[in-house]
Amino acid sequence: MDSAADTPLTRWEQRTEVPLFWCSLLFLAGYTVRVLATGVDMIWRNLAFVLMLLMWLLFAADYVVRLRLSGQRLPRFLRTHWLDALVLILPLLRPLRLVKVYTAVQRRRDRARLSLYARVIAYAGLTAVLLGFSGALAVYHQERSAPGASIRTFGDAVWWVCETLTTVGYGDVTPVTPMGRVIAVGLMICGLALLGAVTGSFSSWLLQVFTREDEKWPPEDDGRRPPGATS
Repeated sequence: MDSAADTPLTRWEQRTEVPLFWCSLLFLAGYTVRVLATGVDMIWRNLAFVLMLLMWLLFAADYVVRLRLSGQRLPRFLRTHWLDALVLILPLLRPLRLVKVYTAVQRRRDRARLSLYARVIAYAGLTAVLLGFSGALAVYHQERSAPGASIRTFGDAVWWVCETLTTVGYGDVTPVTPMGRVIAVGLMICGLALLGAVTGSFSSWLLQVFTREDEKWPPEDDGRRPPGATS
């Protein structure tokens, strides 16, 4: 292992990224109960809130440990690890850390199981699904009781997220609350980034395939043959 990369911080990240990813799914499950299970007994909603709080405390403890192990002061750590701070404030954005989760898993193996293009597409697809579901929950939570809202059901929220992430934007359902529009801006940015990653990776893969195909054939001589050559 590279000694430059074998630091206490990288070792901590390697050990905790996967467990924290599962914790993020538990946080999402708790938030799902809080938003969608409106007809259940209040005790289940309270348990879901406790679960969310416990998971967030784990995220906060992990952030403090990362800060201590980095040996940096808080302002510099915030600049160099801004994504860590962002997902601590908004845990529903933790799917954006899937690259670090993959990196932590890959360090335990000698080589990647998937090609570069497959890894990019798999990351973008899984991130889009988790972020889309989280965004649908968040915007439905903000919009369902707002005056004049067009997003009244969770199905409306899912449809709106699909429009937003794919940059289609039919405009049949739109958020009207300030927080709903903030969520919309975030999903637009993520949608453009993920769509660009998939499109660029797929285009690069096609170019590679066509280049290999061209290399299998000798260059054309444009009809110019040496004297005496047969056709």
